[in-house]
Amino acid sequence: DPRPGLIRVGPPATVVTVTAEAVAADVPVHVVGPVRSRSGFYASVASVLALPDWFGHNLDALADCLTDLAWLPAGPRMLVWVGPDRLGSADPDGYAALAQTLAQVAEQSADGSRPLTVVLVEE
Repeated sequence: DPRPGLIRVGPPATVVTVTAEAVAADVPVHVVGPVRSRSGFYASVASVLALPDWFGHNLDALADCLTDLAWLPAGPRMLVWVGPDRLGSADPDGYAALAQTLAQVAEQSADGSRPLTVVLVEE
């Protein structure tokens, strides 16, 4: 089973190999990206996780939603961010803030009913 937390992988690992492992472990996978802006990331994650209408498309709201996930069935889940290096090139500060928030949320989720593994798949 994937462990909660933030994991960075790169070639030869791909979104296909990462998601195949999660699916084999019966863990739902949600894929975001690639994106070149924070707003693009927020829109993508809101879509793939069906975030509530109150999601404010900012770091605090992202942390609140990912810490909760109560609208989804209990159990582990995986968020796969494809091509985070694209945002890292376009907006290094935004990338760093998102990666830090995702790491914190994933670590905090380890003991909850919806543990979250976040995988950054570099291209």
